[in-house]
Amino acid sequence: MTGAMARHLAAACAALALAGCSILPDGGGRSEARQQVRPGQNQLPAQAASRPEMRQCLAGLGERQADFSPLPDRYYGAGCETTSTVSLSALRGDASRFELANLGPVACPLADAFAAWARFGVDRAARQMLGSGLARIETMGSYSCRNVAGSGRLSAHATAEAIDVAGFVLQDGRYISVQSDWSGGSRAEREFLRVIHESACKRLGTVLGPDYNAAHRDHLHLELTGSGFCR
Repeated sequence: MTGAMARHLAAACAALALAGCSILPDGGGRSEARQQVRPGQNQLPAQAASRPEMRQCLAGLGERQADFSPLPDRYYGAGCETTSTVSLSALRGDASRFELANLGPVACPLADAFAAWARFGVDRAARQMLGSGLARIETMGSYSCRNVAGSGRLSAHATAEAIDVAGFVLQDGRYISVQSDWSGGSRAEREFLRVIHESACKRLGTVLGPDYNAAHRDHLHLELTGSGFCR
């Protein structure tokens, strides 16, 4: 969705398109059940049409010139759901656009915060510290109907309110991996990963990385909820 199209979303908010609700069994593991929406579709799902906060969030993504589509609400049982979510495929940096890989549905407020972090916290840091802008952010997904590891509490992933970031492809072809480069990369690569981790902590409620525990050795967990838990 282009920025211009996103700015016209308010005019489409009354459209009763893409309404739907389904109960699906948990697929297990990290599988991501999602409903595809054609890129550039300029209609709001019926469930979101009556929510002023959703319309405001989508307008904000449009102003950021993000490529996105609003998704219909879906309920999977056991507390797992994707409501007020978007499909986010690309973001705008200072000088160029960059893609997002393997993301899945994301709660709109998280998508907006993620877009700001990606541009101002990651793309700018890559240009300044590594001499090349972003081409793509590699993720391990967003929605997954599961509990927090080792607990009986639902993960923020169960409501599409968390994103796991595995690495970054730069425009010059380099790949900066959280798993490999957090400790094993060059000095500049290690510093870059720590700078963007700290930047995420300033914008999000919960940020977990390789220094937190072994379960996060290969990614950055970014969650809008929480009260400044940064590890």
